[in-house]
Amino acid sequence: MKIDYAGIITRPESAEVERIGREVAAWFAERHITADLNRIAPEMDVLIVLGGDGTLLHVADEASTYQLPVLGVNLGNLGFLTEISEDQMYDALATLLAADVRMEKRIMLSAAYVSGETGETSQTVRALNEVVIVKKSTEAMIRLRCWADGEYVTTYRADGLIMATPTGSTAYNLSAGGPVVHAELDAVVLTPICPFMLESRPVLLGSQHNITTQLLAPAGQVKVIVDGVLHWTITENDYLLVKKASQPLLIVSSPWKSYFNILRSKLNWGGASVDVPLPELVCKHC
Repeated sequence: MKIDYAGIITRPESAEVERIGREVAAWFAERHITADLNRIAPEMDVLIVLGGDGTLLHVADEASTYQLPVLGVNLGNLGFLTEISEDQMYDALATLLAADVRMEKRIMLSAAYVSGETGETSQTVRALNEVVIVKKSTEAMIRLRCWADGEYVTTYRADGLIMATPTGSTAYNLSAGGPVVHAELDAVVLTPICPFMLESRPVLLGSQHNITTQLLAPAGQVKVIVDGVLHWTITENDYLLVKKASQPLLIVSSPWKSYFNILRSKLNWGGASVDVPLPELVCKHC
């Protein structure tokens, strides 16, 4: 990919990360590439995100709207989304300029709610990880009636419901007992939070399905959290509408780490992150 104009996003309120951001901007300038710090514009060719997964989530909506590829450098804690480590950063940038990278399309979700009383619809918001309906901590379980494309699925009795993308399957969904879903699959996971019935298991749906969830009475105000940010409180008989967003997020994948390498490293699968190559005896049959 040809890069003439790059955006550099730094983790908020971190003087050290901002310093690194200025150094990256100077690195681009040495190569006659314009770079702006903490600004996103549709005419940019790429976004370099310096921070953690939270920093990348913060810009995912805007980046997907403009279809800007995002390269995440992990200067935070976890780093599922920000795959590049700090010591790999300049090698990764050089690889990016050489156009020797692979681009992943990560689906996003679009969410809005409809008032059960007036029928008015809220403004739409987008999520890279998940949309969550969750009760306040001190309240009783809530009941959530759920449809997929108008076909009734079930009524959950639980502390809440997670609607996660494959990217978000390793976030709140995983903590709630949901499955790990390969990040490039075109699917949505429905995972109840602490369900009353053990039979209430996660459901994997194709992303073409539009999901509707109704909060049933009796219920007080219940929170709707989108990628970790509280967006709305809804009350009984309100509806939440969730579907696949029209634009994916483009992520520049690490040239040194596979998806499963990242999972092994972050989740400590097998106690080690090293790769075990498939024997040549078998490779020829693959």
